[in-house]
Amino acid sequence: MRVAHIIMVHKSPEQLLRLVKKLDHAQFDFYIHVDKKVDILAFEHILTLPNLKFIKNRVNCNWGGNSLLTGIVSALTEVLSFEVRYDFINLLSAQDYPLYPAESIYTYLEANKGTNFISFDASRQTDWWKAAVSRYEKYHFTDLNIKSKYFFQKVVNTVMPKRKFPIYAELYGGSKSTWWTITYDCAKLISDQLSNNRKLIKFIRYSWGTDEFIVATIIMNSKFRDSTVNNNLRYIDWSEGNPNPKLLGMEDLEKITASKMLFARKFDISYDKEVLTSIDNRPDSINQV
Repeated sequence: MRVAHIIMVHKSPEQLLRLVKKLDHAQFDFYIHVDKKVDILAFEHILTLPNLKFIKNRVNCNWGGNSLLTGIVSALTEVLSFEVRYDFINLLSAQDYPLYPAESIYTYLEANKGTNFISFDASRQTDWWKAAVSRYEKYHFTDLNIKSKYFFQKVVNTVMPKRKFPIYAELYGGSKSTWWTITYDCAKLISDQLSNNRKLIKFIRYSWGTDEFIVATIIMNSKFRDSTVNNNLRYIDWSEGNPNPKLLGMEDLEKITASKMLFARKFDISYDKEVLTSIDNRPDSINQV
């Protein structure tokens, strides 16, 4: 079994290096997408690590813009272009961190071959969905590089009717849906839909936060629905009610280790490095997952 880890990064080469070293395994390959707005030279020393490549077609990823999903798809499509047929493709950010040794993660995935892991809200009545409908019903100019774009966005949304999603009757998504672990065939479906479906591509270009609902929607409206588990194997804390998840520190260690997840996010070594060291020192108990 072989696994491709796609890692989206926009800062902190030191933290990225620590993540890759923690996940180092003979059957793991790493594909690093460095945000196009960031100087890639700061990350070049990481290329000395085995089984690691930089994604060539880099995208300028704006927070909340469809551009993050575009960057993810760019990386995914590049990984699929290689001759290796991966059993899993695992999407991480550089602020994720594994909660178990690489060999234990390999063992868990091998035992679950053929399964797709992604989280989504099962009901459209959740608070997330009630707020999220405006992501596609309204026009969002987040990725446009024009002056006064938010003024024009407001004007357009005042005069234009609500937009209707053009493809799927049932949408899936949630605050934890961006990061996932999926099979090769499922990844190919995502890449094909978001590279060739012009109607869908045109619509989501002016949507907001598409990374949190487009991939889950494509998967759950496909034949892969029956092989998908509503669990992305990641501990993420949204309890603060902010636009971004809580930065995890030592005060969160007990909850992190009790989560039975393979990964956790979001970490920042400038905020708390000790928590990563404590995770490294925990006993390997993958059977609890």
